[in-house]
Amino acid sequence: MPLTRSHVEHIAELAKLELTEDEIERMTRQLSTILDHAARLQALDTDAIPPTASVVPLHNVMRDDQVTSSLPRDDALANAPDKDDRNEFFRVQAILKE
Repeated sequence: MPLTRSHVEHIAELAKLELTEDEIERMTRQLSTILDHAARLQALDTDAIPPTASVVPLHNVMRDDQVTSSLPRDDALANAPDKDDRNEFFRVQAILKE
């Protein structure tokens, strides 16, 4: 389905785009080509193909959880730009109003 110049101008108006004459001509050709490709895809017979969510087989890439020791507090706070007086917590700027 080839688009006309008026179609492209209407689409540009809906998108609040100001297109130059060259851009209108280029968009007319490019959008027409895209619609032609979509029409070719619509013409394919896909009745024998079951719907799929993915075309590649899926497998779980998650690993089992393993309990390990955490980073020591002093190491975690070593490069903190601001910490509390007891060196136990990160201090961050408040984001909620009281």
